Amino acid sequence: MLLTVVALIVGLVLLVWSADRFVLGASATANILGISPLVIGILVVGIGTSAPEMLVSAIASSDGQAGLAVGNALGSNITNIALILGLTALLIPLNVQSKLISREIPLLIIVMLGGYFLLRDGELGLMDGSILLFGFAAVIVRQLWEAKHSSGDSIEAEFAAEIPKDMGIKAALGWLLLGLVLLIGSARLLVWSAVDIAHFFGLSDLIIGLTVVAIGTSLPELAASVAAARKNEHDIAIGNVVGSNLFNLLGVMAIPGVLAPGPIDAAVMSRDYPVMLLLTGIFFLVARSPSKARRITRLEGGGLLCIYVAYIAYLAYDAGVF
Repeated sequence: MLLTVVALIVGLVLLVWSADRFVLGASATANILGISPLVIGILVVGIGTSAPEMLVSAIASSDGQAGLAVGNALGSNITNIALILGLTALLIPLNVQSKLISREIPLLIIVMLGGYFLLRDGELGLMDGSILLFGFAAVIVRQLWEAKHSSGDSIEAEFAAEIPKDMGIKAALGWLLLGLVLLIGSARLLVWSAVDIAHFFGLSDLIIGLTVVAIGTSLPELAASVAAARKNEHDIAIGNVVGSNLFNLLGVMAIPGVLAPGPIDAAVMSRDYPVMLLLTGIFFLVARSPSKARRITRLEGGGLLCIYVAYIAYLAYDAGVF
């Protein structure tokens, strides 16, 4: 078991590091090939930062561990709002832009309700997965169109500033390939160790996906949100979480439906999905409150953290850990 725990930790660390290297190499390669910063920012960086969740979901589904894949998608969304936004706001109160309130958060709620409609029969089938993947593609196209037609110059300049300019093609391809190989290897290691730990303690794959794996694959979002908040880029800190949650629901959740269609644990619809909806609703109400000047305060961040701790404690109690 000690070896398995070490493998889990190594898998998580490698997963986060290799995702960063993969995005770095992919961004530099795309830039050298003349692809616009706008496309790089939305496609390469946006999808690349969700690569850990997608690869873990794909490998778990291929291994017949669809519960872990579903738990990873829902758990990452719960973690993003309750833990990451909560912790970030606790450290640095976050101002919320009107665009996020009027368009992005409502879109996330609509996608969540649509996902609930698809899964309400207790099945995540091939058709469900295909619909989610179509929605994933539609969100990408929408982001590209909006970035191009609304203040595209400033957005493109922002993306361009983040792309490495002094990297040669050999170094860029080297980081791209190394990042990809390590991503696949670390995701495989993470899935193996997580499933082994789950079986050792008599836990379900869903519980491990909702907790350990979800927290691990959400670490890049935590680092990005805190870093953005420290730079006073609050819209990026919050937008990063909203975008990640959209990608998790449409991209990550679709994978087990396509690769391993079948029934889902009943607790997903009676416990975990409602918690995700509740947290997103709280997030929306807090963000649009005029009395707080559209700000997520330290008190509210602490409240989100308390909800997360209570949720994890309930999962542990329900699983018979204590």
